[in-house]
Amino acid sequence: MKILVSNDDGYLAPGIIALANEMRTFAEVMVVAPDSNRSGSSNSLTLDRPLTVYRADNGFYFVNGTPSDCVHIALTGGLPFRPDLIVSGINQGQNMGDDTLYSGTVAAATEGYLFGIPAIAFSQVEKGWAHVDAAARIAREFVQRDFDLLDKPYLLNVNIPNLPYEEIKGLRATRLGKRHESEPVIKTLDPQGREIFWIGPAGKAKDSGEGTDFHAVANGCVSVTPLQVDLTHAAQLDALKRSMA
Repeated sequence: MKILVSNDDGYLAPGIIALANEMRTFAEVMVVAPDSNRSGSSNSLTLDRPLTVYRADNGFYFVNGTPSDCVHIALTGGLPFRPDLIVSGINQGQNMGDDTLYSGTVAAATEGYLFGIPAIAFSQVEKGWAHVDAAARIAREFVQRDFDLLDKPYLLNVNIPNLPYEEIKGLRATRLGKRHESEPVIKTLDPQGREIFWIGPAGKAKDSGEGTDFHAVANGCVSVTPLQVDLTHAAQLDALKRSMA
């Protein structure tokens, strides 16, 4: 099996190191990741400047661009093979509910999915890398499962509680929950006295009932959500056609 590993926390993040090490126990692995933290970059591609690929001492390749850039470059000329799977993460912090729209971790997986390759994004629920080795072990076991019942390519979003391996209560197939509106921006001044803004925290969970990703991880389970890229609002399509007639 051949696996391309990427992330949005950068090639030095503990999450991607742990993930790549676990994948290497059973597969041929190549790592192509951003040179620095690119959290919240979503599916952006860098089109206004050239990109450079570097090789780190540990064999990882890193790019001065976004997670999508990394996977795109790897799949369109940077890899000596076509991977069987794209694995992204392990992210420092959850990617659940509305977060998935902004996530660079999910975006790296999505880029592979758009090339017709099955892809999985892995995240830990809390920041700080607590029990990241347990999360990496769960990721390895998850990748080795039989997903023959899923249409290919598939795109899966996996969130893992920061718990010891023995305390994880299993896997749950989930849907995305929903958050309240984001908290207000944080206003401050730069050294020249100009007003500047920091994006505020994400909103609290609004829809976190049974069956959601929020509910699964709150109960000590690994949340697994199948994603799709088609943004068409099919339910409104006929109404739109009628309004334009």
